[in-house]
Formats: sequence, structure tokens, C-alpha cells
Amino acid sequence: MLRNVHTVPRGRKWANIRAGFTRPSSVHQNQEDAITRGREIARASGVEHIIHGRDGRIRARNSYGQDPHPPRG
Repeated sequence: MLRNVHTVPRGRKWANIRAGFTRPSSVHQNQEDAITRGREIARASGVEHIIHGRDGRIRARNSYGQDPHPPRG
């Protein structure tokens, strides 16, 4: 089963965590590095990458999988 990748704050660091898991796939010193690695993981798995801000709210989301509603044109 494919699981989305969430880039989230983890104390003073940033982590990439698969949906449904508590153990991070990777941990980084800054958000930029975490986003870059999270994107790589999501692309390789063909899932969605969800980026959270320091407040925990979703800041951005990018889909790298089979989109059931692809854009026209």
C-alpha cells in the first residue's frame, strides 16, 4: 500500500513521515532540506507530498501519483 509523505516540524528539526507511521523516513536540520528529500521520496513512490508549517497546518501539497482528476489541456 502506498502512503503519502508528510514534511513536518519535529522539535527544532524537520522530518519526513509516511502517513500512518510515527517513525520518520528522514530527519533534517532545516525545512528546505526536508522538503527536497520528501519530494524525492514521494516521486519515487508515486504518492502525494504534503508540506506542513511550524504551526502544523498544511502549507502545500504536490501529487506525484496517478491523479484521478488530471487537468485538461
